[in-house]
Amino acid sequence: MQVLGKVAVMGGGSWATAIAKIMSMTQTKFNWYMRRPEQIEEIRKFGHNPSYLTGVKFDTDNINFYDSINQVVKESDVLIFATPSPFLKQHLKKLKTPMNDKVIVSAIKGIVPDENMLVSDYFSNFYKIPSENIAVLGGPCHAEEVALERLSYLSITCPDENNAQLIADIFTTHFVRTSTSKDVSGVEYASVLKNVYAIVSGICHGLKYGDNFQAIFISNSIVEMERFLLAPGPVERNICDSVYLGDLLVTAYSRFSRNRIFGTMIGKGYSVKTAQLEMEMIAEGYYGTKCIKEINEQYKVDMPILDTLYSILYERKSPVVAIRKLTETFK
Repeated sequence: MQVLGKVAVMGGGSWATAIAKIMSMTQTKFNWYMRRPEQIEEIRKFGHNPSYLTGVKFDTDNINFYDSINQVVKESDVLIFATPSPFLKQHLKKLKTPMNDKVIVSAIKGIVPDENMLVSDYFSNFYKIPSENIAVLGGPCHAEEVALERLSYLSITCPDENNAQLIADIFTTHFVRTSTSKDVSGVEYASVLKNVYAIVSGICHGLKYGDNFQAIFISNSIVEMERFLLAPGPVERNICDSVYLGDLLVTAYSRFSRNRIFGTMIGKGYSVKTAQLEMEMIAEGYYGTKCIKEINEQYKVDMPILDTLYSILYERKSPVVAIRKLTETFK
């Protein structure tokens, strides 16, 4: 049976910790890279990550820890990146070891800021990794529910069907089911947009719009998402598949959704800066809103929800006024 080789989890946050839990169940031994050596020492000492998903226990004898990105890349065949997209370039800044012979799995649901580039394109363009060796992990899946071993579904997208299935196999457990697809850019853009729409959903919740309105909002969001995904060119996809609609639903409704929480705070009157400081976590939709707005200058897709959120987050428009105006465009 063909195998991928040594697997490494890249990151120390909640999603990286959830993925490490899965790898601890599917791999005899795996590598785990964290930038801060003190975080590694804490996990070794306590047998869990004291900062994220503290209920997940690890047998540290089965984990090779690294605080050197060059060493972990050298010692691994598959690199699963699970860092917030705004910090990806910073994490890779010290990398000198080539990655062009590695398999890259992006569990990053965002766009690389400044470059306004999908993560898969960033790895391909800047690190010369063949597209068939780059896969993207799609939802719907919250780290907190993986930690609780609640039944979850993941989609692995990769141009190479064989690689997609091999990667799906290492993510499959008794509580995680997997599927594969080839729609890499569609899944990546959808994972950014669902964060954008989750912030708006939170704003509406903070403004005390009810469940009736939320249903209308989600219906309009998935239509807007589909319009944007079609802009780069027609691709065979079903927008109602779980990796598109399902991921949007869980991110817009779940109490675990940091983007919804961030939006709720904005709707309740918090400033953007205050909400960010209060959360102590990254709401990637904040960065994704600006990136998609700038990318859409090329495609010119009609995106009233995105434009409304941009006006609130970056132009300091009143959420009350902006959302009321947005509701007039809904059907």
